[in-house]
Amino acid sequence: MTDCMQDPPQTGSTSHWLSAIVCEAPAVNNAAWAKVDMTMEESVEVYLGDSAGIPCQYVFSEQPRAFMIQWFRNPSSSSRERIYYGDNAQQIVDDGTDFTGRITVSNVGDKEGVLLTIQDVQLTDEREFFCQVNGMAAGNGEGKTHLRVFDPPMAPVIEGVHAGISVTNELPSRIASCEARNGFPRPNITWYRGISPLTPTHGQINVVILVTRESNGFYTVQSELQYKVAKEDKDVLFSCEVSYYVPGAVRTAESKGINITVHYPTTVVELWKESPQGLVKEGDTVEIRCQGDGNPPPPFTFNREQQETALEASDDTLVLREVTRGDSGVYQCRSLDLDTYEEVMGDMQLIVHYLDPALVVPKDSEIMFKGESLTATCNALSSLETFTVWFKNGQQVGTGHMLFLQDATYDTAGEYVCEVTVPSLPGLHTSGSVHIIVQGAPQMKDADREVEMEEGAGKWMNLSCEAHAHPLPTISWTVTGSQSESWREVLTSATEHSTISLVSIKVTSDITAFCNATNEMGTEAKSFSISATEGNGVIIVVIIICILLLAVLGSVLYFLHKKGKIPCGRSGKQEITKENTNKDGIVVEMKTDTKTEEAVLLKGVNGDKNGPSDQYMDLRK
Repeated sequence: MTDCMQDPPQTGSTSHWLSAIVCEAPAVNNAAWAKVDMTMEESVEVYLGDSAGIPCQYVFSEQPRAFMIQWFRNPSSSSRERIYYGDNAQQIVDDGTDFTGRITVSNVGDKEGVLLTIQDVQLTDEREFFCQVNGMAAGNGEGKTHLRVFDPPMAPVIEGVHAGISVTNELPSRIASCEARNGFPRPNITWYRGISPLTPTHGQINVVILVTRESNGFYTVQSELQYKVAKEDKDVLFSCEVSYYVPGAVRTAESKGINITVHYPTTVVELWKESPQGLVKEGDTVEIRCQGDGNPPPPFTFNREQQETALEASDDTLVLREVTRGDSGVYQCRSLDLDTYEEVMGDMQLIVHYLDPALVVPKDSEIMFKGESLTATCNALSSLETFTVWFKNGQQVGTGHMLFLQDATYDTAGEYVCEVTVPSLPGLHTSGSVHIIVQGAPQMKDADREVEMEEGAGKWMNLSCEAHAHPLPTISWTVTGSQSESWREVLTSATEHSTISLVSIKVTSDITAFCNATNEMGTEAKSFSISATEGNGVIIVVIIICILLLAVLGSVLYFLHKKGKIPCGRSGKQEITKENTNKDGIVVEMKTDTKTEEAVLLKGVNGDKNGPSDQYMDLRK
């Protein structure tokens, strides 16, 4: 009988430690026991398709005269199958086995032992291999090594369910499956929620595993995760991890993360104004949106507070067109969960701001007497604070809703426009106006002093007169010192607040003209004093004659100079001598001592130089 002893594992070895098996075989030699010490590794690990080396070391207590070595494989059946035989004379690889042509046996260096090498390791090679040494009388022994073959599986493939999963399901629901194909030995699958591994828990987590041994010997593992989802799982990634053995280690491969669709009831409904941004004014189009925290979004209905009638809306949006202040109020949005039949409501306050048309007092128009004072007001009802500005002829004349007009004059008359705006909502604005009429006696500029003018006798001149008043005044003229046919009114025009009159007068002597403006409130007059001047025409004629004489004289002298009749010296005296006659020596010196005449200016309208009737007067001379 053979006794075998197994050594314990060495400290610091890998997870798959190797141990030595020592077998002692008794032998009878001169009544003494002979033995063989066998040393083999417990297991040898190798990747599929690589070469595996299984060493077999032996030590005889007595040197044998001859010995033989045999290698056996332990098949799946109970009987062993020899694959190699060798002795001092021969080495034979047995025919007809799975290892024929794939194994060799060689010596192990200078030690007593051999090395069985298996080429192109297959999955079916994972068996126990026995090394048997027979030294006859020197003893015999046997050891074994388990050959382990590894092949990593393909990357795991995960697939989630496409339908939504309700949190109201009482039992765990199938949410994903994971598959690892063609691995050896069998891989394991672990599920993760985020970074946390999932372990089966009653009523919460179930893991269903299906292992398939393929015809080629590989393992395919399928795992199904059944999970009781919660609302918090809507943003969580689920993944699976495959762990598998390789020579001397354990490795892992992780799948991609998937997100599942979680259905959960609505617990909160939120209502808000989508547009317009900021405050709402009358005439705006308002969009109100409703959103709940449930998935899938439930159907929504809109209504106003204390009104059961549903408002027409599109899905989650309510549109109110051209709103008025009557649309202000509380709007509600309701959702009905079709699983729990629970109703959840949200609401919001809508305020539509407004600005009524401006109301101006006094209304339309107001008549004031000169010197009076008036306070005009401009008010516009608004839901917000307003700002008022007064304008006249495009110029700002005041701010605030009250306008104070004091000590009225004709310049006070006109249209006053008040513009009301809402600073916090620029789209709101309105305006109103009042027309101020100042009533009083006619008023003319410089009516308190006489206008004095001069004009040449026989000339025509224009006089104008403008009077401001309400009611509109009429203007009449009184001319003294002139014949009635010597003056006429050539223009009369009127504006809203004034009358203008223009007369043309022939100055034959000193004249006094009066402009009288009259209305039912009174009369005002303005006087013009015109002095006639003589001699102006005679002086002009004398000057013209002198100029003509000088021109004739100059022509005669130039002619005589060209003929050589007149020599001129530097002293200015005329000397005619035959000896000094020279064309280039003729000098003409002319001196004039005439006095400068005073120019006479023609008078126009109110002293202007030229009047509209000057040409007419020249034709009559």
